[in-house]
Order: sequence, then structure tokens, then C-alpha cells
Amino acid sequence: MQLTEYDQSLLAGEQGKARQVAMKLMIRAAEVSGADHLVDVSMAHVNSCFYSGQVGIDFAKFLLAEGGQVAVPTLTNVGLIDLLHPDLRPKEVHPEEVAGARQLMDIYRQLGCEVVWTCAPYQLKQRPQVGDQIVGSESNAVVFYNSVLGARTNKYGDFLDICAAMTGRAPAAGLHLTEARKGQLLFRLQGVSAALMAEDIFYHVLGVILGREAGTRIPVIDGLPAEVSEDRLKAISAASAAAGAVSMFHAVGITPEAETLAEAFQVAEFDDSVPEACINVTPAMLVQARDMLTNTESAELRAVCLGTPHFSVSEFAQLMPLIEAQQAKQPGITIHEGICFYISTSRFILAEIEQQGWVEQLEAFGVTMVVDTCTYFTPIAKGITGGVMTNSGKWAYYAPGMLKVPVVFGSMAECVESAVQGRVWRDAHLWKDDLWSSKSAAPGNGGNR
Repeated sequence: MQLTEYDQSLLAGEQGKARQVAMKLMIRAAEVSGADHLVDVSMAHVNSCFYSGQVGIDFAKFLLAEGGQVAVPTLTNVGLIDLLHPDLRPKEVHPEEVAGARQLMDIYRQLGCEVVWTCAPYQLKQRPQVGDQIVGSESNAVVFYNSVLGARTNKYGDFLDICAAMTGRAPAAGLHLTEARKGQLLFRLQGVSAALMAEDIFYHVLGVILGREAGTRIPVIDGLPAEVSEDRLKAISAASAAAGAVSMFHAVGITPEAETLAEAFQVAEFDDSVPEACINVTPAMLVQARDMLTNTESAELRAVCLGTPHFSVSEFAQLMPLIEAQQAKQPGITIHEGICFYISTSRFILAEIEQQGWVEQLEAFGVTMVVDTCTYFTPIAKGITGGVMTNSGKWAYYAPGMLKVPVVFGSMAECVESAVQGRVWRDAHLWKDDLWSSKSAAPGNGGNR
């Protein structure tokens, strides 16, 4: 290992035992990953603040007792509980976990972290730029940072993430290095209609396909429309990380390291022999992945869960007209009795929409706002015991295993209408064969070749 004077100072314990242990762990991680030196990181987003047992508290207490403080700006991922709305989860439900989560979250505040408690830290105003070396931990954020923003991070597990934050150093390996960021698989949108690509649900389904086919490899998507919103790129990021182990993707003509296919694959000239494989994303593949996200045929509904990853301001802006349309049809209408409607977001986005008066409107409609955490970890409020509808590919992928509930995947509009009706409602346009077939296909704009 090639250690700088700063590294050697930390390793010698000259800046305290906490940072000494942190540096030992970073050096060992570098050795395991084959790195011969460390790189400076400019920020971190850590998941070690999420309570998953006593060991997390023990490690955090050790760091704090030994004078540990983060060395770079460090943001917190979600915690297990909503600190702003403690009444959402009854005290009799797992009181030891709730107490442990609260204690752990407070320790990370004392360690100097900026306690944002969000899985979508890229929605904050200050975020990394292309080429910035950073430390990420939450899966969708790692993909978004690498792919959409062009920052550089591997996916750091618990303890390694906070150790990197405390040292400001990370192994020079994996996606920190240019050569490791080249595309490996090519995904061509084959016969996918422009009408389908205009729908939000398409991007969640595409993410699931990327995750299942790519695993840990870097996929390159060719054929997406030139103007793709960050919310839709967020959907790809989240679903591909959930359904596989994707840490980065390229979208030709869209993401910063993929102006062309040649650039995405880091070659002078591109041809089909360059990728490890060329995969045509067909309507049939999309329908199969779409249907996999729904695991019940029942119309019975108990809850709607939006905001995985956390809802953005633009997503709230998309939701509000749907609610207003319901109220225009029937003044004073609210969510059907017996249906819980949850939206997860960050406390900072919550503050923004409060200023616009949207929170009051949402709550009057029957929406429950959830911050600091996500609804697929554990049942919130009265508990989710029946069918749940979501517009999130990630939520739909995880919840059957995490919560043991029937899940229905659909659009945001379908979720709102279903919540009002008290049963699953389908938009015939979204589910008709023509939309998902090649009959109305129009070529996407994959950018310059």
C-alpha cells in the first residue's frame, strides 16, 4: 500500500483511536479490492445510521467515545423510523427496535453527519459534480451518483461507509477508476413505442430488466428519448439496483459519460463485437417484467405507498393535479375509508411543499406524509395487512419479501384513483396490448453514434 503522510498519521493514531481504526479498515478494504493506494473523497452518504441490530449501535458508540468525527461533508441515509412523526408507529410495535433506531440516529448526528435521512440525497441543492470522488452506500443513490451525475463511488457497506467518511479516503478501486466505468452490456430498445416511453412506469420496468440481465455488470441503454427527466432516471437507478446489483448504467446521448456508444464503451469505434452481449429489450420482455411486479390478481386494497426512492418536488407537482381532478369531480372527496395512503419523502422536500400549501391539501385528501424512512422496511401506523398498490418498481420488487403483502404495481394516476375507489383500478390505456407492442413503435433518440 502506498500511504500518504496523512494516511500514516491516521494509522499511527495521531488523530485518535476512532480514526485509527477507520484507517485500518480502509487499508484492509483496499487490499481486498486490489488497490495499492487510497483516493481523497469530497463527501459521503452513509447507511450505517440505519438500525439493523445492536452491533450497529456498538460500533457507532465506540467511534463517538473515541472522539470520532466525520472528515468530509456526510449525509445520512434513511433511518428505521420517522423522527418527525413518531405517532405513525405505535409504541407497542417493536419498542426495542424503535429505541435502538432513535439512539443510533442520534449518535450519527453527534458524529458530525448532516442528518438529512433520505435515500435520495441527490435531490438536495448541493450535490457532487462529474468526476468527483465520493462515498455512497444506498443502492439507488450509488447508481444515480455514478450514472446521472457522473460522480465516482463504489457501493460501500455498513461500517466501511462511515470509516471512509471519518478518514476522507477510499480505496482506489472499482468505479473510482475510469477504466472500470466502461459499459459491458448493450441494451437496445427494440420495437418499444414512443407512447410507452412517455409513461413513467416504463422506466421502472426497464430498470428491473437491466438489473435481472446485468447483475453486477454495467449496462448501456441505447434508444431512450433525448429528454429524460431525473425522476425517470431515478426510477431506472432504483429498480436496476433492486432487481440486480447494478451500480452504474449509461444512457447513450443522456448520461455524462455516454455521449456516444463509443464513449460509453470506452473505444475509438463501436461495433457489436465490443459489448459482452447485445440484448434487445422487446415489448415481450417489458410485459414479463411489468407483470412480475404485481403478485396478486385480487382487487382488494388496504394501502397505497408512493415515494421509493423519496418523492421529489416535481413528483409532488405531478401528483397534485391528479388530486385536484378528483376534487373537481366531487368536491370534498377523500381517500376511501379503510385505505392508508402513504408518501415517503425527505424532510427538506416536505418543507418545500409546505411552503406551496401542498401538505395541507394532501392531508385533507387523506394522505399521510412519511419522512426519514421508507414504508417497505416495516409496517407503519396501523400496519399493512392486505393488498398494497405502488408506482415504484423498487417498492414492488422488495415489499413481497419484506412485508409479506400482496403488491400491485401501477401508475401514479392508477394509485390515486384506486385509493379513492377503495379497490384496484386499472387505466385501460396503460395496459392495452397496443401500448406495449411494436405496432405503434417509433425509434427513440439514442444520441450521436
